[in-house]
Amino acid sequence: MTGFFQANAGILLFTGAAAVKILLFLGAVMGFTALMTLAERKVSALMQDRIGPNRASVFGFAFNGLFQPIADAIKMILKEDFVPGRAEKLLFTLAPFFALVPVLALFAVIPFGDYVMVLGYRVELQIADLPLGLFFVLALSGLAIYGVFLAGWASKSNFALLGALRGAAQMVSYEVVLGLTLVGLMMIYGSASLQEMVRAQGRLLFGFVPAWGVVCQPFAFILFLVAAIAENKRTPFDLVEGESEIIGYFMEYSSMRFAAFMFAEFIEIVLVSMLAATLFFGGWQVPYLYETGFMLPGGAAIPLNHYLVAALQTGSFAVKTIFFCWFMLVVRWTLPRFRFDQLMSLCWKALLPLALINILVTGAVLLALGKI
Repeated sequence: MTGFFQANAGILLFTGAAAVKILLFLGAVMGFTALMTLAERKVSALMQDRIGPNRASVFGFAFNGLFQPIADAIKMILKEDFVPGRAEKLLFTLAPFFALVPVLALFAVIPFGDYVMVLGYRVELQIADLPLGLFFVLALSGLAIYGVFLAGWASKSNFALLGALRGAAQMVSYEVVLGLTLVGLMMIYGSASLQEMVRAQGRLLFGFVPAWGVVCQPFAFILFLVAAIAENKRTPFDLVEGESEIIGYFMEYSSMRFAAFMFAEFIEIVLVSMLAATLFFGGWQVPYLYETGFMLPGGAAIPLNHYLVAALQTGSFAVKTIFFCWFMLVVRWTLPRFRFDQLMSLCWKALLPLALINILVTGAVLLALGKI
């Protein structure tokens, strides 16, 4: 009977820990994404010498626009939910879900920490540690293309369809480059599990340089960042919804359906930032911080409590994510928009050959070092 109760207690703890991780992590992601809509406007205002939104208030307290995301949500909910008379109503309704749900599902494989011990059980700080997590990211992110194309096609609008065709071509093209830029990382770390790749980045090169992805694959990082911004349809690659020349694929959407497309764009910024931090900047790794504390290159040790180590690792991951989110917002308001032919030429004539060359050079170096 004792073993039976212990087994059930373990199952309950595992189930409860999984539920808590989903609620806390996705809750934090959703809340941070809402703040990103405010940060977008504040960054653009700062760069254009404006104030930005600062009027939404509660009991007279505006806190410099902090309540603006709540005001936006209320406005979206109260707007008329318009559906064109000629639209394919089922697909028109499903398109926002195809754009948003795959992106949310991808957060399941993002490791936001190493592990913590709870009542003697090891709890991984990751919702789902898939052995082929990197392939899961590439496969599921490709499903977002259906949301873009269905939105334009189901609207039965020529302008929306043109935006959808551009979006599908752009996303398919840069999805190829995005996948090829990550092949070199899999060759170096010998795994497609994101958690294992982060743990491998805890090693030291030459005894003092962290083996982060940006150190081992600096060229791949640049290609990854360009391809990720392009697939996210952000300026300078926002050809799908360039107001000066074309109307976006979601031109017929209003109310919360439009909000789903807008929210998907911002949540993709958070996802890309987390992937950049995870794959190229050590994820939750802190240089010289291990399970027992800091181990400095000179041999000096600073022991730390296990939970303090876990908190530092999670905080490190959060800081790296915030930095890349800020960087992508700055890029959005710094560079001018590409032409569509320039966008496609950049992908197929420049980024794709460079990504293949990077794989060739990585394989040659590993072969010369006897790693393969």
